[in-house]
Amino acid sequence: MNIQIGLPDILLISPMIALFVASLIPITIKVLRGNVEQAPFATLIQGLGGILAATVLLMMVAGSGSTAFADALVLDGLTKWMGFVALAGATGAVLLMYDNPSTNGDQFSELMFLTLSSVIGMLILVSAVDLLVVFIGLETMSLALYLMIAMSHEQKLSKEAALKYFILGSFASAIFLYGVAFLFGTVGSTYIPDIIASTGDLISSSRLFVFGITLVIIGFCFKVSIAPFHAWTPDVYQGAPTPHTAYMSTAIKAVSFAAFLRFISTKSLVGSENLLDFLQWLAVLTMIVGNVAAILQNNFKRMLAFSSVAHSGYLMVGVITTGISDNMSFAASGVIFYLAAYTMMTLGAFAIIALIEKDENSSVKVEDLAGYAKKRPLMAFCLSLFLLSLAGVPPLVGFFGKFYLFAAAIGEGLLWLAVWGVLNSVISVYYYLRPIVVMYMKEGEEDEAPRGFGATKTTILVSAILVVFLGLISGPIFEAVEKALS
Repeated sequence: MNIQIGLPDILLISPMIALFVASLIPITIKVLRGNVEQAPFATLIQGLGGILAATVLLMMVAGSGSTAFADALVLDGLTKWMGFVALAGATGAVLLMYDNPSTNGDQFSELMFLTLSSVIGMLILVSAVDLLVVFIGLETMSLALYLMIAMSHEQKLSKEAALKYFILGSFASAIFLYGVAFLFGTVGSTYIPDIIASTGDLISSSRLFVFGITLVIIGFCFKVSIAPFHAWTPDVYQGAPTPHTAYMSTAIKAVSFAAFLRFISTKSLVGSENLLDFLQWLAVLTMIVGNVAAILQNNFKRMLAFSSVAHSGYLMVGVITTGISDNMSFAASGVIFYLAAYTMMTLGAFAIIALIEKDENSSVKVEDLAGYAKKRPLMAFCLSLFLLSLAGVPPLVGFFGKFYLFAAAIGEGLLWLAVWGVLNSVISVYYYLRPIVVMYMKEGEEDEAPRGFGATKTTILVSAILVVFLGLISGPIFEAVEKALS
């Protein structure tokens, strides 16, 4: 097959090129300085400059539905919105890395290179319509992240987290590729549009096709922490440096769900009742396991890790609804809106943890928040906003995110999934309120407020403002997303 690559293709991937060029600047300067690290603030500005350039270019090229590299990449509404979410999550994570003692050190230039490289993988992932290109995006994103976690100054938990993440991530990638091989063997193509065209004939007549679809879905379930494929999540989230945990739970989760969402448009769930039932029970199991396990946690990061699992269950409801819906844009818009909301809420919550941690070897327990409202009233108020929004309390953005997800499910006859979602949201209120009660109702030791951390505080305040503001204007935002997808 003769594939012609021209200037239009290069222009369409200009956001990725901008990130690649920006990623080279810090490490090139370090090499020219004789392996001497430049000022961390200069590295931060170079990284943020690359992200800003990628954002501007993404606004210019995405949303038109244009394709690049023999239709392997598409710049449609999904690419545009999820690209913005990924870049926003990466911006917040980079700011946390600049302040955090476990990431800001002699290898900050290398860390910035790896972070921007993983963002390139994310942009590939959200725009890919070929399963092999999806795999390239996943691995570009994941391999950089494995190294980022292992580079922490903390010597025990971070190394264990990196190893677990690498082994289980590789296992998930193998399952994904095995499924792609079966799909190629039955369809003769790895392009998602070709798979969509063949699904109606093969889903009921070819067991190999169904097996391939199932393995690819299981591969995605590993990446987005769907139970029982979630076992890596609490250990990796706890062991990784807090900025990396924030990065994984926001940008990484968002783009992985975006790729899952694009694949589920194959309509394989419509033709296979068994597969549909399987995914529905996985969604329910994920919500229950995540929320019940979170109740039992005392480590704050581990509690938020299991909370992340529960939110994957809520998002799975939206993914399933998209897979069976004739009006895919409404259900898919609900997933995208929820991912954007979840990114803001979770980034802010982990930023608070990064602010409280004394050094790379310290961990924050829920009891450590005692008296925090008295010592740091503004930060305590922001944390309360994040937790209440995660619980789904109106008028914060988390409430409207769940509302759109469950409304779409009810509209497609999945009432029982919506009921389970609401019940689990009620259960989650207990462990989300617990830190708030400890902050405001218990006395703690008086200590001096930490100095500095300006970038972290900025991230917290911006996230808190967005959680409130976007909740108040959620209707127009959701309509804009739906319009872009239709």
